[in-house]
Amino acid sequence: MILFSVSAQRSNPDSIATKTGFLVIQPIQHASLMLSLGALTIYADPSGAGNYKGLALPDIILITDIHGDHFDLKTIEALKKPSTLLVVPPVVADKLPDSDKVHLLVLKNGDEISRAGISIKAIPMYNLPESPVSRHTKGRGNGYVLGISGKLIYISGDTQGIPEMRGLKNIDVAFICMNLPYTMDITEAADAVLAFKPKIVYPYHYRGTNGLSDVSAFKNLVEAGDKQIDVRLRNWYPVQ
Repeated sequence: MILFSVSAQRSNPDSIATKTGFLVIQPIQHASLMLSLGALTIYADPSGAGNYKGLALPDIILITDIHGDHFDLKTIEALKKPSTLLVVPPVVADKLPDSDKVHLLVLKNGDEISRAGISIKAIPMYNLPESPVSRHTKGRGNGYVLGISGKLIYISGDTQGIPEMRGLKNIDVAFICMNLPYTMDITEAADAVLAFKPKIVYPYHYRGTNGLSDVSAFKNLVEAGDKQIDVRLRNWYPVQ
């Protein structure tokens, strides 16, 4: 059996030109990604400290929800710097130790703040139809729209193709989940993407109970509806 390091199998980063330099997008694993611009580094839903080997430590960590593939306290503690800002929904804040509440921003759906030269807006993420017993109830977790140097970045978190997603405007880069039975299938995801028309879309968070979703079919559905949308397929599962 040959063992490979996670970092050796990590997808190569992409770079997008902004007003102040190149925004680097680094897929990590499942729901986790890194964004960096200059000296600023942002992690979303970090999980597994080894997945970040060789990368800059985060200035900001975004957490979308309480589930273990999004909120991994052990990884947060291993990766954060003393100055790292944690941006979380209230349900996650309640589970953090007091030591992590020194640099903490708690956002509920609809809240928006600016830090380190970027804007961070929390938007809903939830299952349809709405139900108090669904896996993801409205108001519990956050999707995020980040304003970074003139670009708008959408991180969906665990959600279906909800009206709040479909109503987004002027999104430059979107990270869209698609894994049954937790979120939505590729058809619903493609239909939602075609409604709000991001310039670039990354299918991520696409492992469900029956394995990996067919992201190539998702790409075909989106491109059949709008060839101007750049669907980028990257490896979010470097170790199976």
